[in-house]
Amino acid sequence: MTEIKIGLEVHTQLTNLRTKLFCSCPTDYRGKDANSYVCSVCLGLPGTLPVLNEKAVRDAILVALALNSKISDKMFFFRKNYFYPDMPKNFQISQYDKAGGITLSTGGYVLLPEKKVRIRRIQIEEDPARISYEGTIYASKSALVDYNRAGIALLEIVTEPDMNSPKEARIFLQKLRSILEHLEVSSAELEGSMRCDANISLAGGKRVEIKNISSFKEVERALSFEITRQKNLLSRGASSAMETRHWDELRRVTVTLRVKEEEQDYRYFPEPDLVPIAIEKELIEKTKSTMPELPDAHKDRLMKKYSISSQNAEVLVNNKILSDFFEECLKSYDEPDIISNWLVGDLLGYIHEKSIKLTELKIGPKHIVNMLELIDDGTISGKIAKDVLEEMIDTGKEPEIIIKEKGLIRIHSRATIEKLADEVFKKHSEAVKDALKVERAMHFLIGKIMEMTKGKADPELTKEIVKDKIAEQQKS
Repeated sequence: MTEIKIGLEVHTQLTNLRTKLFCSCPTDYRGKDANSYVCSVCLGLPGTLPVLNEKAVRDAILVALALNSKISDKMFFFRKNYFYPDMPKNFQISQYDKAGGITLSTGGYVLLPEKKVRIRRIQIEEDPARISYEGTIYASKSALVDYNRAGIALLEIVTEPDMNSPKEARIFLQKLRSILEHLEVSSAELEGSMRCDANISLAGGKRVEIKNISSFKEVERALSFEITRQKNLLSRGASSAMETRHWDELRRVTVTLRVKEEEQDYRYFPEPDLVPIAIEKELIEKTKSTMPELPDAHKDRLMKKYSISSQNAEVLVNNKILSDFFEECLKSYDEPDIISNWLVGDLLGYIHEKSIKLTELKIGPKHIVNMLELIDDGTISGKIAKDVLEEMIDTGKEPEIIIKEKGLIRIHSRATIEKLADEVFKKHSEAVKDALKVERAMHFLIGKIMEMTKGKADPELTKEIVKDKIAEQQKS
């Protein structure tokens, strides 16, 4: 079996900050006019000086502590020089761990179910601008640059090459996202807030970097493709070049972007406009005291306090918005298993199918609780509730309104169901004969009644009526 090594460079924006890393421009640039959230500092105009966002440092320290990383007693900012349209200054203010440079922190780890993934370093840097292409990067005749994103505070979290499969890489990213969301420093729900470069090598080949993959699903796909590509090369006696490749989401292939740069190509040197930043122990301890509940402890609490399954707890914790939604529901409806099953199975399944983000939900915990109470009091069946849930998600309407508008109230009338049963028995006489011999054959008859009523007939009453009719025929 071919040895595979995967390391990740995760870039995550500190989305809870109000201003950029080195200037006072606001950070809520999404949905705004292009190049409207810029100033002389983030555009790198001559004579301007960067001023470090203090809260960005505190948030970065919190992340480092959560990832078990050793925080440096001081850190330096370096200039990473490269010529590309997304950097208005032609250099990025970043950090460097060589040539006397010191990053925010080093070491650390993230625990996965079957592995410990080591962290190499965590550094603070500014985000580049956003480049948009018409179609693919190669086919596009033009590129549009929006500098609103340039200068947003970014953490680069670099792992050791400890992952051995695309699936492990995805699981790591899901765990990391959950940690960041529990810390409330970053929201992965926001477009482009968490991006990833993946480094992969196969035994006998050279390291290849895949740049700027936009989602966890795409990371898994890109790595899977790259493994196949490199295995094919090795099987022909060739080897992959040390290069940077681009993941084309439309064609689902990696394509050569450029020959992989060496560190000297970036001509790192200390940022002359920023002094070294001392990180006092007092600041570290003060930040540590604000540490919230992290995913592993959160999962244990959900399982112990509410006796829900490990699988449901895992899914809830991986989506902190959903776990908060779950606990809010419990304040009005004390049935943890029922709520978790509906949220993890039905709600999450439907919004994934429709590509709806949790932050875009039109419903709140009250909608879910009201729907469950309508099931309990017999107004609707569980099957009908699934349709009601989907309609609630699509429209934001209360369940009672949907039920009234669509005529979904459960049929409790014995006379009505008996009449329907008579029709079914007459139409499916052979099935009735089977039911007279084998009891379980009556489920077909029950199903036909439910089908006629589109699931609105009371299932228990329907079963009782069918059994009574079968019993009468057996006597006769």
